[in-house]
Amino acid sequence: MGFFSKILDKLGFDAGNSKVEEMLRAPVPSAGPAAAPSAPEAKAVTPMREVDVVAQLEQKAATNPQKLNWRTSIVDLLKLLDIDSSLNARKELATELGCPAGLMGDSAQMNMWLHKTVLAKLAANGGNVPKELLD
Repeated sequence: MGFFSKILDKLGFDAGNSKVEEMLRAPVPSAGPAAAPSAPEAKAVTPMREVDVVAQLEQKAATNPQKLNWRTSIVDLLKLLDIDSSLNARKELATELGCPAGLMGDSAQMNMWLHKTVLAKLAANGGNVPKELLD
């Protein structure tokens, strides 16, 4: 099981191994104005059902004794999901999601990229994630 599939599993996405691979390949929408897909490969994966990511994370945060800022921190997001948030684990996730090599050596830059990319991948695949968390 890949790292991203652990995140999907914890949030209740209905994704088997082949579906996770498809989700990883799905393009992440840009933060700019919405444009119609120009090619069939530009469309997002059709999810099995919509997942309210924010509601689940808010519920987990409310019952967690730690005050975790999952809205801006990939480390806190992973902790809230009870997933390994160590640097090695984050590097594994970054590699799986295709983080640019230039960011891999700077953990702060990699973390910001990871947070944005994880939320964008969730949104692109049926996760209900508000626009303000995707900018």
